[in-house]
Amino acid sequence: MSQINKKQALGKGIRALLDTIDEEMQAPKEGVPAVSGQNANAIARIQLDQIVVNPKQPRRDFDEQALQELSESIKLHDVIQPVTVIKMGPNAYQLISGERRLRASRMAGLTDIPAYIRTADSQGILEMALLENLQREDLNAIEIALSYRQLMDECGLTQEQVAERMKKERSTVANYLRLLKLPPDVQKAVRDGVISMGHARAIIGLEHVEQQLYVFRETVQRGLSVRQVEQMVKEMGTELAASPAKPVAAPTKLPMAYKRIEDSMASHFSTKVSLDRKKSGKGKIQIEFYNDSDLERIMEKMNL
Repeated sequence: MSQINKKQALGKGIRALLDTIDEEMQAPKEGVPAVSGQNANAIARIQLDQIVVNPKQPRRDFDEQALQELSESIKLHDVIQPVTVIKMGPNAYQLISGERRLRASRMAGLTDIPAYIRTADSQGILEMALLENLQREDLNAIEIALSYRQLMDECGLTQEQVAERMKKERSTVANYLRLLKLPPDVQKAVRDGVISMGHARAIIGLEHVEQQLYVFRETVQRGLSVRQVEQMVKEMGTELAASPAKPVAAPTKLPMAYKRIEDSMASHFSTKVSLDRKKSGKGKIQIEFYNDSDLERIMEKMNL
């Protein structure tokens, strides 16, 4: 790559820099020695035990069967596409991208791996890792959302800047980030592929967590389509709008111990639970349900 092209890429920022990797990421020819620490931005074979994984790597899930298949391929053909690392010190490197290849190489029994060596500061390392991993097609929606959030929180980027770097509409980035407001059970279902991002986007249209959990359970148990979930959310919103407004009483602050009990019960029954305790020790517990089947589910939880 010419010096002029490199300067042009650098002038366009990290995203443009990343776009040049495919041009330069060619495995080293046989007989070419490893580069020295002074020769940056080059490809070399690096000992696997000298590479540590970036602790802020956005990717979390790895398909074990796919890793095994990649490992068998590496045994036969070696690693075709080098990983990307940053030199941290003498014989010490941090992985920027290519964790699947690194893991599979270890499974295959390799002792070294071709690597593209780069230099950057700590924030640059994180931003490069996030941007490069976001180019992958196998990240799930929650991993993408977490990566966007990291770019904003730890790299000081705005939604607009994230969208610009990713060549996405700002609304697309915002829709991913909204997924992180869903209850953990729903986020896990998206990560595991139990429900789609379309389902999750419909569920997040509900204001209260207990409503979101109810629709989520119905979605999984009944195998509802995205359109069916959207219709259910719409109907629930209509019912709430038609209900007469109730006077809002000033909330009674529960002692922390009783608040934990209330939260534990809400988690156990997967619905809203209100615990009211008087100074005398008397009180009441209110458990909400949304229809007869939801009531039956709660009764089963009570073994009634």
